[in-house]
Amino acid sequence: MKMKSKLPPLTVQILIAAVLGMALGIAVGPPMTKVKFIGDIFINLVMMAIYPMVMSAIAMSFVGSGNGSTGRMGLHTVKWIAIFTFISAMVGLGIGLTLKPGADVFIDASGLAAAEAAAPSLADSLLGFIPNNAFSSMAGGNMVQCIVFSIFFGIAIGAYARKSGDETLVNWIKSVNGACMHIITEMVMKVAPIGIFCMIANVAGSIGIQVIFTAGKYLLCLVIGDIIQFAIYMPFTAIRCGVSPLKMPKKFAKMSFMALTTTSSSVCLPTKMEDEVTKFGISRQVADFTGPITASMNSCGAVNCYVIVILFAAQATRSTLHPQQLALSILIAAMMCMGTITVPGGLVATLTTLVTTMGLPVESIALVIGIDWFAGACRTLMNVDVDVCVGMLVAKALGEFDKDVYNEVKTVTYEVQ
Repeated sequence: MKMKSKLPPLTVQILIAAVLGMALGIAVGPPMTKVKFIGDIFINLVMMAIYPMVMSAIAMSFVGSGNGSTGRMGLHTVKWIAIFTFISAMVGLGIGLTLKPGADVFIDASGLAAAEAAAPSLADSLLGFIPNNAFSSMAGGNMVQCIVFSIFFGIAIGAYARKSGDETLVNWIKSVNGACMHIITEMVMKVAPIGIFCMIANVAGSIGIQVIFTAGKYLLCLVIGDIIQFAIYMPFTAIRCGVSPLKMPKKFAKMSFMALTTTSSSVCLPTKMEDEVTKFGISRQVADFTGPITASMNSCGAVNCYVIVILFAAQATRSTLHPQQLALSILIAAMMCMGTITVPGGLVATLTTLVTTMGLPVESIALVIGIDWFAGACRTLMNVDVDVCVGMLVAKALGEFDKDVYNEVKTVTYEVQ
């Protein structure tokens, strides 16, 4: 007789690991940074299967594109991403101007010249979306280019299968997707609590608790931004889909803990896509399509953070940003969110480019970079959860939303199609 596991659910294990990692890191201090490599191993284990999983899922979404549903799916996805991104940027602007996170910090930037960095032109941005080598795009971690290739590849596979009747490639893509999902959800996630414990112990040990208070007002702005966004997006999505928003917190719990503890949209992607189908009632077709695309392009938490960072840097250096510059900052922040499916710590270069583009010195965000892990938790939490809202709205528009699954009347599994 097979004995039931006495271990608590994975969500609880992750929460316990996060609390223990934080407590031990603060208590022991710098020596805990020696466990960082274990957390890095965990991240690498997840990342090794992310790109083939995403590419195969996208390709499968476009295999049946001949019926015209994919075009509508794409339009609805982009529409909601654009709307939510704009709202999040305005929330960040309002919070930054009201609470002034950098006003109590003075960074003497006299004599310091901001590094020159130009925002990419529209032509350069569009050109950057198109890969000239799919394999180099995968090796270089360019998710947007990988998605573009997968779209063309999926359409081509579907067209070939319909014309020839040969389903070999279709079945192969399904198998690749299923195998990659198994690697992540059934193998790597078994050691997630260990990896997350080591990641947080390293952060707490290296930074300590003092740095949190040093820029506490900045972090408070991000927390308030998340609360306001949750208060806007969750009820709106639930009401539009005809379901109760009161059920959402429990459904978001697992992926939210993953987002807060790993600060990585990439690591959360498999969990998010599975929960979209099994908990939120989004069809597998919509989840496979919107899941990777929103992870790469929908960054509500990030754009909110970027705008606050710009205002923090300006206020800390006593610089004045004119209305035109504020408008430009929102536009640049939104552009820099496109295609940024990230792993922890990957936004340092983005923040540096952002402030220098606005003519502000890099030194102005030294404090922000020092606590980027905590800021990353706020960003990733909002990014991941809003991804699901986009998926729900797209599924509702296409008639692919199942209220019975959302209301827990019916149970479904996330299986290979």
